[in-house]
Amino acid sequence: MVRETVFQGGSGSDDEPPRRPPGGPGPGQPFNPDDDQFDEALRPKHLEQVIGQAKVVERIRVMLDATRKRGDTLGHLLLDGPPGIGKTTLATVIPRELGVELQIAAGPALSAPKDLLPYLTNASPGSVLFIDEIHRLPAAVEEFLYPAMEDFRIDIALGDGLNARTINMQLKPFTVIGATTRAGMLTAPMRDRFVYREHLDFYEVEDLVEIIRRNAVKLRTTITDTAAFEIARRSQGTPRKANNLLLRTRDVATLRDEKGDITTEVAAEALEMLEIDTYGLERQDRRYLETLMDIFGGGPAGLQAIAHSMSVPPDTLEDDIEPFLLRSGLLQRTPRGRVATDAAYRHVGRTPPRTPGKGDDADDETGQQQLF
Repeated sequence: MVRETVFQGGSGSDDEPPRRPPGGPGPGQPFNPDDDQFDEALRPKHLEQVIGQAKVVERIRVMLDATRKRGDTLGHLLLDGPPGIGKTTLATVIPRELGVELQIAAGPALSAPKDLLPYLTNASPGSVLFIDEIHRLPAAVEEFLYPAMEDFRIDIALGDGLNARTINMQLKPFTVIGATTRAGMLTAPMRDRFVYREHLDFYEVEDLVEIIRRNAVKLRTTITDTAAFEIARRSQGTPRKANNLLLRTRDVATLRDEKGDITTEVAAEALEMLEIDTYGLERQDRRYLETLMDIFGGGPAGLQAIAHSMSVPPDTLEDDIEPFLLRSGLLQRTPRGRVATDAAYRHVGRTPPRTPGKGDDADDETGQQQLF
């Protein structure tokens, strides 16, 4: 099994801009603003470079300062939140701040305890083991990790039957940083072994504007305040989307502007080309709402029925499209199915239906709509 490269934190030219940021998708490939291949070049290297999540960053700073003052090993840390929100960024910043090594593993790739052994035996004192998507660890690997996290030891069984024997191997103290998009899927014993837990939420537009401005400097270009704001408010509160939209906008600026600067006009042209509206809805998001309105009269409609009508897998709708529609108030999930709100009708330029509830239970005698 190939492991991620181990780096030694606290040195190197981390503040230098990337020599050549990654390019866009190949010919004929659709643009995916969630793609994380563009994210690495613009990722902050130190804690003071992290924008947004102010309370989380402050708590992490206290943790790091206290750990350094004691000369101790940082307690295990669990980061949870939506995709693209900065969990991996914080996980890579922390070992750099402490000046220790980092190993990176993916939960789905650790299919058996033997896959975890190289990470544990190679851990240096105080080092960090970052496990992404930790909720997808198999039960056997989870059980194997428990004593390693609590007592810094592992038990290895050799042989079978009467000849079997167990070797107890002591490990050097290390820190596990777990990242998950679904904290509820973690087992209670696993959650309890994390000393610190931090939840990362969506970003405010002002923080995204600052991220875009700083990353424009890293990309050796300039951007107007209006252009930065337009990109930020279409990023659905997610830094990864903001970075990817900035990269795509820079591509258009390279062709349209003599100096390659991102002007307000260039940003407007790029965002229109990508079919991302002022709410941050993409073409597929609007198609979801239009399908719900045209075929199902605004709802209620079941997820399977909508998915079949759009020829899109149901899990794609539920995991990729619906979260932002629900968060922005354009969609409701009721016991009877999905319902488009009045705001959704207005956003796509349609008149909301006059029927109260759009298919839900009618109002009672007092004129109050039934709530579920």
